[in-house]
Amino acid sequence: MRRRSVVSLAAAALSLPTALGLAGSASAAPADKPQVLASWTQTSATSYNAWLAARNNQGAWGAYGFDWSTDYCSTSPDNPFGFPFQTACARHDFGYRNYKAIGAFDANKARLDDAFYADLKRVCARYSGATKTSCDSTAWVYYQAVDKFGNTPAVDGSRDTRS
Repeated sequence: MRRRSVVSLAAAALSLPTALGLAGSASAAPADKPQVLASWTQTSATSYNAWLAARNNQGAWGAYGFDWSTDYCSTSPDNPFGFPFQTACARHDFGYRNYKAIGAFDANKARLDDAFYADLKRVCARYSGATKTSCDSTAWVYYQAVDKFGNTPAVDGSRDTRS
């Protein structure tokens, strides 16, 4: 059942631009860009899955002019101790870069950092015992780093633009 809802969500995310008549549009970003951005940067798994589906089909969202570039976990390991944090870091970069671009970063930073932590905790939920404890501790350190020091994604060379 959960897989079906993720598939349905992904299908909805892929078809929304077409349904709105936005696919292939070369005009200015649609007026609902802030709402779409907000929907992809919440703490829920639903928000994460919608963002991931859109990331995997960026062309459908081209009219929005989103910045999909990422340096993943910046200067920290992308997969510390084997924990796959890379995609959570990419969504965090997406939020930071796009909210900065629309001049709304300060108002959204705390939520972006909270969403990042929620993503990391979902990664850690796959483990049990001492491995889960280690993952949770590492996630907490990553969260604290962005909470205290996060301001802008590293600008010295994004490793993935996915365009």
